[in-house]
Amino acid sequence: MKIQIENQQKRIKIDKRKIRRQINTLLKLLNCGNMEISLTFVDDALMRQINQEYLGKDRPTNVISFPLQEGEFCNINPEMLGDIVISVDTAGRDAARGNLSFDEEILFLIIHGLLHLRGYNHENTSTADARKMKKKEKELYSLLTQSAKIQ
Repeated sequence: MKIQIENQQKRIKIDKRKIRRQINTLLKLLNCGNMEISLTFVDDALMRQINQEYLGKDRPTNVISFPLQEGEFCNINPEMLGDIVISVDTAGRDAARGNLSFDEEILFLIIHGLLHLRGYNHENTSTADARKMKKKEKELYSLLTQSAKIQ
């Protein structure tokens, strides 16, 4: 399994080793331990550009996923799960609003992004599918935060 982590922002220090361990665990829990993934951390300015270009929304957001297991060209590299982009600026604001640490918010966003890459959806879908994704997020978050307390 290959995990590429890129930090394209300078405001907040990113613990790549810790994040790599978390992603490794998550990929195994999602039965895709042999898959490749890329994770990029950006600021709000770049996230706004990405959101505008790919989703037509002229604002920053916390996380965007680009699944590579769907669509016309999904067989080009079957080991590549996809890309996740996280805005550290928005994540920081969301963490403060949700009374979470920055690291807790980043973990939640990684889980959220990975679930999108695995085909889960909460937008433009049924209430049941949205609930299914929310339940899986909570389950994975709980598993990772409990295992972190044990270590």
